[in-house]
Amino acid sequence: MATENPGLKATRRFTGWYIAAAVLFIVLGFFAILEPAVAGLGVALLVGWLLVLGGIAHFVSAFDGGGARRVTLHVLAGIVFVLGGLYLLMQPLLALGTLTLLLALVIIAVGVCEIIAYFRHRSAQASGWLLFNGIIALLLGGMIWFHWPSSSVWAIGTLVGVNLLLTGFSRLMLGLAARGLAA
Repeated sequence: MATENPGLKATRRFTGWYIAAAVLFIVLGFFAILEPAVAGLGVALLVGWLLVLGGIAHFVSAFDGGGARRVTLHVLAGIVFVLGGLYLLMQPLLALGTLTLLLALVIIAVGVCEIIAYFRHRSAQASGWLLFNGIIALLLGGMIWFHWPSSSVWAIGTLVGVNLLLTGFSRLMLGLAARGLAA
């Protein structure tokens, strides 16, 4: 009677959980795309809680010592983090609008950086993709910016949904490939 290799058994168990997590990402991505406003509010609340927890971490870190200046900076950073987090938690719709505007600015900045990178590396093979990505980023960021604040209803939730969906599919393919290798 042959016994199963413990490493193979562990690999199957791990890939099973990995595939299950991938399916969960796909399902959450579909829901976020179908209900982008709800997903956007969820992101705003998540960011709010993360800021509050980050503020608490700064307060705890302030008591590690290191001089009055370090303690003062950690306490001030903790106050800013907690106040920002409470703002996001108490005013999630306003927070969603603020995060959407910030998202538009970040996407536009990325587009500008990609176009600059294209001009610096245009002799390199496949550098046209930098230009393409930069133009698309400028168009997307501009679309979110020019339609703000109404874009707050769909932008963050849709982008998070697409990201979750693509992450889920890529993880599913990796999990299935790993399971196939283990077999």
